[in-house]
Amino acid sequence: MRNTLTTRRAVLAGLGATLAAPAFIRNAKAAEVTLRLHHFLPPVAPMHSKFFVPWAQELMDATNGAIEVQIFPAMQLGGKPPQLADQVKKGIVDIAWALPTYTPGRYPVAETMGLPFMVTNAEKTSVAVHELMDEFGGAEYAGMKPLAFWSHDGGKLHMRDTAVRTSADLQGKKIRSPNSAFGELLTSLGAEPVFFPVTEMVVGLSNGVIDGCCLPYEVVPPFKLQELTKFSCEAAPAARGLYANTNTLLMNERSYEGLSDDLRGAVDAASGIGLSRRIGKTFDEFEAVGRNIVEKNGNEIVEISLEEIAKWDEAAQPVYANWETRLNDAGHDGAAVIARANELLDKGA
Repeated sequence: MRNTLTTRRAVLAGLGATLAAPAFIRNAKAAEVTLRLHHFLPPVAPMHSKFFVPWAQELMDATNGAIEVQIFPAMQLGGKPPQLADQVKKGIVDIAWALPTYTPGRYPVAETMGLPFMVTNAEKTSVAVHELMDEFGGAEYAGMKPLAFWSHDGGKLHMRDTAVRTSADLQGKKIRSPNSAFGELLTSLGAEPVFFPVTEMVVGLSNGVIDGCCLPYEVVPPFKLQELTKFSCEAAPAARGLYANTNTLLMNERSYEGLSDDLRGAVDAASGIGLSRRIGKTFDEFEAVGRNIVEKNGNEIVEISLEEIAKWDEAAQPVYANWETRLNDAGHDGAAVIARANELLDKGA
């Protein structure tokens, strides 16, 4: 039997111990420009150590030390994850990793890729997100320069005590939902969606506030969620994933425009659709590592059949209709945005 109280204390203590200092990239000479990058996950998270730290070093190397990036994980500079985009826009930080879903309705085109079943794998979906934003979403980030848009792999249902094979297994279960659209689907399937940031997952699972959560595998190891759940339930390989949230790497527009021409060129070369593809590919690698850790922990991996996913997809159609209306209300052609998103996903499949 797992000692969930011990697990919770150990995880929280471990996370707390990682907050001691930001990641400073070693620079042999004084930088002309120092950029502060803020994000919400702890330093043990793969995105911090395997992407942000190397990316910052590459930018320094490409500018011969002229640009230094100081990385502040785990909200070290204050605030909460939903405030990261505003921190960039207001110039509190120069760069931040932000999720549109944390501010529902504010970035509707970007949030479109968070609808149920709008993900293949992370790399291909990241390219689709970037292309969709280029076509429809440019005005959403006024005052900021988007450096990349990306997606993680499709979410899985990680459950404390119940294997989910059909919607019958979801009846009355409290599931942490990754966004409002997936929450609508959960409700239609008989579950009770609960909303809070991923950083509160350990407490929610430990004390039984939730019965499970929907997340990609890559998020599981940093928070040791494999020790708090017994089952991981994933869509059949031939189906699209259950959901994926859009992610953004944003830069303050004044910080960008204040760079010299050659330094702006270096930032441009280190960003854009190529960076989106790279981050997506990196997330696919993280996903494989996370799944392996779940398996090694002895958790059961359950496949939700194609036939069952088809039923869930049918249940999601009102969610799509509601989102089309929201896009229309925001001044977009909702049907065109959703149709184009599906075209881009199919093109990349």
